Amino acid sequence: METKRKIYIFDTTLRDGEQCPGASLTPSEKLEIARQLERLNVDIIEAGFPAASMGEIEAIQQISKALKRPVICGLARMVEQDIDAVRQALKYAKKKRLHVFLATSKIHREYKLKKNQSEILKLSVEKIRYGKRFFDDIEFSPEDASRTERDFLVEVIGAAIDAGATTVNIPDTVGYALPNEFGDLIQFLVRKLPALGSEVNLSVHCHNDLGLAVANSLAAVRNGANQVECTVNGIGERAGNAALEEIVMAIDTRQDETGFRDSFTEICAEEIIKSSRLVSRLTGMVVQPNKAIVGRNAFSHESGIHQDGILKLRQTYEIIDPKRIGLSGSQLILGKHSGRHAFRERLEKLNFHLSPKETDAVFERFKRLADQKKYVFDRDIETIVEEQMSRIPETWQLVYLKTSSETGEKPKATIRLKQKKKVYEASSSGDGPVDACYKAIEKIVKMNVKLVDYAIQSATSGKDAVGEVNVKLEMGGQEVQGRGTSTDVIEASVKAYLFALNKICAQFGKVKRAPV
Repeated sequence: METKRKIYIFDTTLRDGEQCPGASLTPSEKLEIARQLERLNVDIIEAGFPAASMGEIEAIQQISKALKRPVICGLARMVEQDIDAVRQALKYAKKKRLHVFLATSKIHREYKLKKNQSEILKLSVEKIRYGKRFFDDIEFSPEDASRTERDFLVEVIGAAIDAGATTVNIPDTVGYALPNEFGDLIQFLVRKLPALGSEVNLSVHCHNDLGLAVANSLAAVRNGANQVECTVNGIGERAGNAALEEIVMAIDTRQDETGFRDSFTEICAEEIIKSSRLVSRLTGMVVQPNKAIVGRNAFSHESGIHQDGILKLRQTYEIIDPKRIGLSGSQLILGKHSGRHAFRERLEKLNFHLSPKETDAVFERFKRLADQKKYVFDRDIETIVEEQMSRIPETWQLVYLKTSSETGEKPKATIRLKQKKKVYEASSSGDGPVDACYKAIEKIVKMNVKLVDYAIQSATSGKDAVGEVNVKLEMGGQEVQGRGTSTDVIEASVKAYLFALNKICAQFGKVKRAPV
């Protein structure tokens, strides 16, 4: 009987994904994503780079305490202090892995490290042996492997295995490789080092600078790799990493193809959409509408020809059943006349399991939205639930909002905010109604924050669509994201700003309003 080959999914959303500009996460947000990754059933979670800060160590410790099933991994340079930081971060982990890396390509050796081949070999062996004193599971990455001379790559990998590495990762660090040459490289390494992919796990870590991260990763799997490093939504430095959802569903969907017929992952595909939306919401990295698998248009059909085909046989225009990845598979149209019973049923179909009190709160928001627009769609409901269920305490609550604009005059805004039992009011003018609102809020809260980013998009379809606003505020050198939704984009903008302010208050402790 033919044995199926497991492909291990190594998720680095919380490490490489978080390193992309603007995606910084608080410890509680990292833990929330880690819990979802456990539900997604990834095999290894690279929880961070412990040497970066004590806050990073503490965040990884929280994850290590909370999660039991996946291997928790920490990244380190070939420096003893980094390895010691990983030891501290993973001291509570039930299953732990040390991931060490050192650049091996000629350009990195000469210009970044100022080291020759013999020095790279010596350093790799010394630090892997040092790590072996504390870790049974060690992964070694020769950074920029795809641009490293092949003979030297074989030499350094062989030395790393002899020193105790249990996984060898081949990174295409700058996304330079093409699928045929990257697949050939993996095949070459397996031929030269037969332990790879059998006694020692063979991993790949591909970046998307040429848009080939997923293609290169799949080429590697076809040629012997049994671990893929990837991120949810493909987020990561520069153009990002290989997208987890695309890797998993390509292997799952193309079992007819020779290279994947004997391969499988243990990912719980039904959790893909939830994972994608959670990562997008907490990092502020918006998923493009036409993104494969998780984009909002991936399973949408507007063309009459397509709709006719789908109604006759779904497979005419859909190669993946949307229910397979956690979508409902159908569009629900609800309106203001819909009752509580129908609403509860729809929540269950969307896989939201809320308490009676939570359901009541979400239902009230649904009814208010239904009064504003003709139809309420699945994505509307998901947006309401996501926003309502945020765990950030509301230090500042919106009580009243009024804006006015006229030709030749600056827009004006009046805002009332509630803090505890006291209500504050301020008015201001600005370059636009949103700017006027933000200036009025600043007058009330008197916090030294800076708006560094503002983005608006339609969260749902139609002329009465829900607008989604994402803002980024900076305070004390730290950035936080805020998100707000409403059929009124000005109200959505105010909600997003207040959400970010409340996150700052929660993150920095209670921030008292400065005296007037």
